[in-house]
Amino acid sequence: MTATTTSPEKAAGPDIRFEAGRRRTFAVISHPDAGKSTLTEALALHARLIQDAGVTHGKASRHGTVSDWMGVERDRGISISSAALQFEHHGTVLNLVDTPGHADFSEDTYRVLAAVDCAVMLIDAAKGFEPQTLKLLQVCKQRGLPIVTVINKWDRPGLDALELIDEVGRRTDMLPVPLTWPAGSADSFEGLIDLRHDQSIGLEAVEGGALPARESDVSVSELPDESAALWEAAEESAELVGSANGGFSPEAFRAAEQTPVLFTAAARNYGVRQLLDVIGELAPPAVTRTSVHGEPRDVDSDFSGFVFKVQSGQNSAHRDHIAFMRICSGMFERGMVVTNARTKKPFATKYAHRMVGRSRQGVDTACPGDVVGLVNAASLRVGDTLYSGEPVEFAGIPHFAPEHFTVARALDPGRYKQFQRGIGQLEHEGVVQVFRSERRGDQAPVLAAVGPLQFEVAEQRMREEFGAPVKLEALDYTLIRTLAEGANTAPLSFRGGETLHRGDGEVVALFADRFKLTHFDEDFPDVSMKVVGL
Repeated sequence: MTATTTSPEKAAGPDIRFEAGRRRTFAVISHPDAGKSTLTEALALHARLIQDAGVTHGKASRHGTVSDWMGVERDRGISISSAALQFEHHGTVLNLVDTPGHADFSEDTYRVLAAVDCAVMLIDAAKGFEPQTLKLLQVCKQRGLPIVTVINKWDRPGLDALELIDEVGRRTDMLPVPLTWPAGSADSFEGLIDLRHDQSIGLEAVEGGALPARESDVSVSELPDESAALWEAAEESAELVGSANGGFSPEAFRAAEQTPVLFTAAARNYGVRQLLDVIGELAPPAVTRTSVHGEPRDVDSDFSGFVFKVQSGQNSAHRDHIAFMRICSGMFERGMVVTNARTKKPFATKYAHRMVGRSRQGVDTACPGDVVGLVNAASLRVGDTLYSGEPVEFAGIPHFAPEHFTVARALDPGRYKQFQRGIGQLEHEGVVQVFRSERRGDQAPVLAAVGPLQFEVAEQRMREEFGAPVKLEALDYTLIRTLAEGANTAPLSFRGGETLHRGDGEVVALFADRFKLTHFDEDFPDVSMKVVGL
């Protein structure tokens, strides 16, 4: 049975298009420890979403940031789950979808990038580009996402600003165009030159960075000689870059040919307001999405949404399942009955929330670009399309190729049902990939992950959330391939590897190294293989 519903969005089309036009949905990507959580908190602070930022005592002892909620996040000071923060800034509605800050959770970050229209690429001023930044940059480029580059931690010793601008150009293959420029070298940050508005801005931290920075207009001619020389040198450097790279073009930015560059010190809230202004004024709004069949779905069409993350365990008292959905078209109204394009079954949206870490508030309506958490969504999967009216299905999200493998066994055989339920839930959410085989049996599934920290999260959740502690036994496999043709002729085990199947029906082979892969090709020439996912 296919769910049907009336389409109030048709009558309110012009309002939906207006609301979509003032949405900016973006994510922040970075290498671990570049300051992503601090920047996220600073943006929320400037938008008055929170009252003060927990940065006054340094990362080691500060309270968790507004978007962190899992125990391992608080213990390690990293972000590995996604939260969606919504706030208004000068008439625009900003939807900041937080991303995992650790390289082991790249697959979760990719899911988030499928749901946003723009990315803020955060670079540590002292380190420049790092491996995780480059990996995520390539994902953004594959999706054609416009990128705002932010050079952070300018209040600490770091690289030369001109050197960093050159590196941005080399690494991104985009033309870097500074929109702000720092007065003073890294660790002697006196203020910013706002190049868009030809304004020199002095900055002063308030309560160690717990409140928005105090800004003041700077008249360079009235400064003491030493300070005046510093500002004049900054102006000369900015003019040098401007003459070499030209002016900013909104069209080139949205085509991912230019990247605007801003300088910040997020821990002191320096340059954060300017970043908010740039996102609000220049980032692309919610626009038409194309279906898996290449058909456009205009923002004022019938309702549609795309599930990019499924999470449970945010409320330990209820063990609820939350599906994070990006609204793609039409007006979402809480309580509407929609259709799941994958199953063709109805789904009632009785419980819809907006999430900020563990806290949540009910959502009655949402527009294209917004992110809504659907509660009690055990039937939904990552990549699902929900719609009303005219059917539509958006492209799913491919898997990353895992690089680490382990066998999970229940420590307490008497809690086998809880063990099975927990492994199934982790598979459902995509915390880890789960493989099984007749040889190993259901009591010893193989868990696969991009990074080993995913196993730590899985182990913690099995113990604390499902009451089924597990023992993990690492496997010496390093390569995985999907068996495309002839899978039924492949043995369950072979020299240097074994075959397993995933819940979606794919049959895979695991190999200890490339030599074993070559041996398999020689031993089983009728079995063709392909690389898994991305």
